Amino acid sequence: MAYDLELAERVAQLLKGRKRITQRQMFGGVCFLLNGHMCCGVESRRLMVRVGPVQYKAALGKRHARPMDFTGRPLNGFVFVMPEGLRSHAALKGWVDLGVRYAASLPPKTGRA
Repeated sequence: MAYDLELAERVAQLLKGRKRITQRQMFGGVCFLLNGHMCCGVESRRLMVRVGPVQYKAALGKRHARPMDFTGRPLNGFVFVMPEGLRSHAALKGWVDLGVRYAASLPPKTGRA
């Protein structure tokens, strides 16, 4: 899988110590899940963030955020954050925290391996 290993490690470090976080290969990269729900991930050099439908427009209004689109049809509630918007620790943490907050608002998935 061709994704930015350094960015993935930075995300993993931000999530280190949180309970119920798992990691899975998805979307041609690596995704981080909370209670079975994707909160964020790394694809190529971009951060994927699940912001949810309510925060979607606001997230797209931020610099370096783009619709998450693999097939010509954007996924509502998911954004890509371009590498330029991830250079600082604070910027990356803000995006990761946004994804974690949304995933934490969802009921835990059950019965999944």
